[in-house]
Amino acid sequence: MKKRHIEDFPEEKPSFWMSYADAMAGLLFVFILVLLYTVYDYRTELQRKQGEIDRMLGIRTEIIQALKEEFEDLDIDEQTGAIRFPGGIFFAFDSYKLTEEGKEYLRQFIPKYVQILLGPEFRDYIAQIIIEGHTDDEGGYLYNLELSQNRTLEAAKYILGENFDFPYKDLLHKYLTANGRSFSHLIVENGVVNRPKSRRVEFKFRLRDEEMIRELREAISPNY
Repeated sequence: MKKRHIEDFPEEKPSFWMSYADAMAGLLFVFILVLLYTVYDYRTELQRKQGEIDRMLGIRTEIIQALKEEFEDLDIDEQTGAIRFPGGIFFAFDSYKLTEEGKEYLRQFIPKYVQILLGPEFRDYIAQIIIEGHTDDEGGYLYNLELSQNRTLEAAKYILGENFDFPYKDLLHKYLTANGRSFSHLIVENGVVNRPKSRRVEFKFRLRDEEMIRELREAISPNY
């Protein structure tokens, strides 16, 4: 009997290749579905992150606006909300002892400032309230670091002292911190250090999600 080869059954060849092609087409379809889902999920996550950034930036804007309405004559940074005071308001030159004028200024400023930040509207968004001291570049860095730290500590001690009472003071213990920066952030104008302006005290706030905002911005775009 003559042996029969696969070539003798041409009608059987398409069946194998059609099955293989169908399988590959199925795998390709699944891959496309997974890819589309991944892209959709990624875009949805980016939109969610952008929404969180917008929400937090909106809160900062609202806080800054409230501060500007309350303190019309003060130097308030439009971007950060930091309020800058000339150092001479609170301290004599090269001294960290609060002047009587400085104490009175704090008594006028702090209750209104804390009322805004720790009132029910914004309290949940606040992570820190910061007193930040800066010096000029005369003298050594460490000397000025100690001077700036002592100044902010004296201000914090006075604010939290027994003889100074105001709304939300009991909450302020959880938020208030005092930092001395020496002359690490000098104010330079036209290439020249402005020493009188560099000697200053700043009151700042930090939102709870500021670090998250930075990370989200980097995730969305390195050049955000």
